[in-house]
Amino acid sequence: MKTSFVSSGHSLLSVTSSKFTSPTAESKALPLFLIGIGFLLRLAFARFTFLNADEAYHYFLSDQPSLALTYKASLTTAHPPLLLVLLHYWSRIGNSELVLRLPSVLAGTAFCWLMFLWLKRVLDRNVAVIALGLLLFAPSLVWLSAEVRQYALLWFFSAGSLLLFERGVVERSGRLMLLSSLSLCLALLCHYSSFILALVFGVYGLIRFNRAKSPKALIGAWMTGQLACLAVALWLLKTHVLKVKAEGMPQWIADSYLRTSVFQPGVDKAIPFALRANVRFFHYLFARTGVGILGLLLFAFGIFLLAKTRPAKVDSRLPSQPVLALFLVLPFVINCGLALAGVYPYGGSRHNSYLAIFAIPGMAVALARWRISRNWVKPAAIVAVLAFCNFLPKPLGEYIEPRNQNRALMIGAADFLAQSPAPDSVIFTDQQGYEFLNYYLCGSQTFDFEERFPEFLEAHCPGRRLIVRHQFNFKADTFARQFHELQQKYNLDSGMKVWLFQAGWYIGRDSSLRADFANAGCTTPHEYGRNILVCPVVLGPP
Repeated sequence: MKTSFVSSGHSLLSVTSSKFTSPTAESKALPLFLIGIGFLLRLAFARFTFLNADEAYHYFLSDQPSLALTYKASLTTAHPPLLLVLLHYWSRIGNSELVLRLPSVLAGTAFCWLMFLWLKRVLDRNVAVIALGLLLFAPSLVWLSAEVRQYALLWFFSAGSLLLFERGVVERSGRLMLLSSLSLCLALLCHYSSFILALVFGVYGLIRFNRAKSPKALIGAWMTGQLACLAVALWLLKTHVLKVKAEGMPQWIADSYLRTSVFQPGVDKAIPFALRANVRFFHYLFARTGVGILGLLLFAFGIFLLAKTRPAKVDSRLPSQPVLALFLVLPFVINCGLALAGVYPYGGSRHNSYLAIFAIPGMAVALARWRISRNWVKPAAIVAVLAFCNFLPKPLGEYIEPRNQNRALMIGAADFLAQSPAPDSVIFTDQQGYEFLNYYLCGSQTFDFEERFPEFLEAHCPGRRLIVRHQFNFKADTFARQFHELQQKYNLDSGMKVWLFQAGWYIGRDSSLRADFANAGCTTPHEYGRNILVCPVVLGPP
């Protein structure tokens, strides 16, 4: 898939180099062509890769007998309910990987188009086309747009709110202003990073209305919508955020895989943390450290160019460039402050992906004002860098290379397990492995989200005896003890065969864990790529 993307990128260069006589990109077909390539790229990832553990978990929680139970299931997660509610109905069409991911693919692609339309209004077509290309082919945005997650919906509704607000101010339309607020309310129901977006949009609205001298009726419509958004935010805080906080979920997340994205008093220093977090975010966005640093510098230069521009005497209903500079930089300041306070992470993770709404327009401003004598050099450079990021990514955080996330590998592992173990054999896995087996082997059994997960769970899997350890993934320092406890708890006799199954993130990184597997009797592991392992173990004497 990465190779096909690179070839697509070179095709794009060859098609556009002759027409792209200046960075203004006058060709009307170019944005549509870019959208088409971006959509196909996302569709390819959605079609040819297996669901990761989080995606499968979202689907299982949404697959409840009623909408009320789906909503109750959403309260056990760290996210608002909209995605699960959507999946509850959408999955009636089908539950294949492609069908489940299609809403994200469509929303992630449409988001790029909405941002193009917004930038064309508030700046110019040149900036809008460059930003469109960056949004469509930034690796992290491609991957998230091809997963069963909340982020593509969040971006789509946020960009929709922004565009509708802009149109509402210019056209003095209370109806468009209310629709803008409705779109922001839907964003609030997608992901909690939208709270930062709502605050930034509110500040931006106050500044715009002060400059535009809008009619009182229009301001009244905007304020009504803002009160509705505030009501949604308060409802989420009362019914969900305080509940999961009391259960310790945010602290567990902050202490585990997001530890580097939250300020640690006594360990971190504020200024180095802030600098590192900014670099990590742009690294996350483009999946390369060097390109990320370049992106950060371009963003800073773009903000400088906007801020130093003296407001022109144009229609007061349009934002001035200094106002846009403040709008683009404000969410970074707020998010960084929240990370320093230990409230919300900031760094190299998907939880900050909403910042692409602000980062990429700033970069596009700098790139648009890059003057060069040979007109083809700029588009060629952008295509080459984006192809490099997609073809040779080095991302932060959880990541499985597309070749190791090929759907055929997981189907092969599931088929092997379906045919090999005898009926009385045991399949032993961790929680991450359970998500995969439930979807690919057990027929997607509905989760009983209200049942407390014990240390060992004998999960329902027709024709198989599946035992799950309550741990996200096996660890070297605990596996030997857990394997011994498994034998004792379930009275597994000597000579019986246990099938170890591991799949997903972090698999194969821990050589000590592989040594523990070997000590347990895993001498002939079957590996499907680098992220799936199936291993038969014949039990010896206790």
